[in-house]
Amino acid sequence: MYDLRPRPAPIAADLLAHLRRAEPATIGHFRHTGFMDPGVRALFSPLRIAGTAVTVLAPGPDAVMVHYAIKQALPGDILVIDRCGDHKHACMGGAVAYAARHAGVAGIVVDGVVTDVQELRAYGVPVWARGLSPITVKLLGLGGGFGVPVSCGGVMVSPGDAIFADENGVLVLPPGAVRAAADRAIAMQETETATLRRIDAGEAYADIAGSTAIIEAGR
Repeated sequence: MYDLRPRPAPIAADLLAHLRRAEPATIGHFRHTGFMDPGVRALFSPLRIAGTAVTVLAPGPDAVMVHYAIKQALPGDILVIDRCGDHKHACMGGAVAYAARHAGVAGIVVDGVVTDVQELRAYGVPVWARGLSPITVKLLGLGGGFGVPVSCGGVMVSPGDAIFADENGVLVLPPGAVRAAADRAIAMQETETATLRRIDAGEAYADIAGSTAIIEAGR
């Protein structure tokens, strides 16, 4: 059975550009939810990406839903693929990456494995996955979903969420939380630049950060 819903409305380009000025790891200093587990990792060093989550439920050894999702994708989309617990069958490889590049897909996040890593790198579509496998999916027609809520890396992802990812990991943000998270992270990054100058001037990081004061208060 297939559950095929409309693709989500894209997040505004200026808001995504603002988010890309931040870093997922900086947001990790103050936000504890929405981060996929570290098993979902970048397969090569991509640029930092931010885009609209286009969700895919692709069961087991079946390729059909991933192919359908590529056909629906618009430039700037990030495909988020729930593999229903399958970590054996690669749901995408070189041909899918090539098709994704032609569609303008900004990145692909897979809670499972992929293949053809050399071709993925050559075609330049950033991919996050749990690893690699030579065993691929087939055209089996086992059902699945498009534009449905999915689970990826231990995080629930709704269609239309913001995906923010780099070499350090993948963050999922509700669209309404993007601007506040980006603003706070950018401000923290600017403060860190000043902190580095203070370290260069001879101050101890523990004193700057406040760790020394906490230890002294706890004695």
